[in-house]
Amino acid sequence: MEKHPQDSADKIIVEVDADLEDLIPGFLERRQQDLQTLKTALEHGDFEQIQKLAHTLKGVGGGYGFDAITDISQQLQLAAEQHAADAVAENLAELETYLQRVEVIFI
Repeated sequence: MEKHPQDSADKIIVEVDADLEDLIPGFLERRQQDLQTLKTALEHGDFEQIQKLAHTLKGVGGGYGFDAITDISQQLQLAAEQHAADAVAENLAELETYLQRVEVIFI
């Protein structure tokens, strides 16, 4: 479950099952790596790579309780399909902000 703050500088709290506690740090680290890969792909105009990686992200986010990753990735995939560089960049910025602000609480 995600709780979105009122202030943009606040953390985004995500409650994750304690059974996943060992997996979450690696999961989030891989999402940071994915973000860098996506930025590089955008710099090279590689919309196909963006589509493929966004599709993968769309599938993994919700499985770990990070529904926003799924939502952002869905929009990112659509933007890449349309070769809409500005929209891709906006979605990448949103993903980056999310990853910077997300705070996990294990329940």
